[in-house]
Amino acid sequence: MRKWQVERRKRTRHLIELGGLVIKSRIAHLAGDNRAMIYGALLWIAERLESEQGARARAIWSEKGSQAFEADLAVKGDPRT
Repeated sequence: MRKWQVERRKRTRHLIELGGLVIKSRIAHLAGDNRAMIYGALLWIAERLESEQGARARAIWSEKGSQAFEADLAVKGDPRT
């Protein structure tokens, strides 16, 4: 397989995983699949991360996400096992 094909597949997988997070978090459903609203929310998040409160937001959101992943694993089990 050519290098560009490998890179393209990596990028595609990355995009699919990020899109999965939008679905998993229920954002798509809660926004009524309104792409403008979802994009606006993501831009708001980016602004917050660039602000003076960015470090605090990162810490809070990382903890919340880790807890959600752990809770999901507890309910569904680890798909890698």
